[in-house]
Amino acid sequence: MTTDWLWNRPEGTPVATLLLAHGAGAPMDSDFMQALAERLAARGVQVIRFEFPYMAQRRVDGKRRPPSRAPQLLDYWHEQIAAARARLGAQPLLIGGKSMGGRMASLVADEAEVDGLACLGYPFYAPGKPERPRTEHLVDLRTPGVIVQGTRDALGNRERVSGYTLSPTLFLHWLEDGDHDLKPRVKSGYTQIQHFEAAADVVADFARRRAQT
Repeated sequence: MTTDWLWNRPEGTPVATLLLAHGAGAPMDSDFMQALAERLAARGVQVIRFEFPYMAQRRVDGKRRPPSRAPQLLDYWHEQIAAARARLGAQPLLIGGKSMGGRMASLVADEAEVDGLACLGYPFYAPGKPERPRTEHLVDLRTPGVIVQGTRDALGNRERVSGYTLSPTLFLHWLEDGDHDLKPRVKSGYTQIQHFEAAADVVADFARRRAQT
């Protein structure tokens, strides 16, 4: 098991730690992941980023490859949670991720009994398949969680998602005109940086509340 992590540590004692996974096609040090991790650390949340083995292998041979099958990804999530707990002790631990990383986190959250779940750009359905939502496990989710989503996300826009039944433990925060990377169009009057700042505010506030329970 690898623990080749990227850390973003806040000044002083962190309010909580967020173990953060990347999406299907971008690594743990993508611009998106870096922007959110830095902003969360500035708000007192310690962030640990890791890569699934299929993505880590790309650093070795440079070859793009699809994600591993879900059972392997879920097993790896459990390994990373165990490693984080061994390192952190009793500190509050939240898990989450960008897109696929967040979805896999939501599938292990209850079993792992983490303190919270934070997802960014959640893939509520596969590309081009909005009629087949992947939300069954979110109906009875027990773990408190927050999902930060762009209103025009191609994998879960506000119009579609508003019709889903989701667990009352989940809170959705919508960012106006944001796409799957939380990027709005120029005509919206918003910028991606503004949405990054807002996303970090929401997740940090959530982490702070979870750490106090």
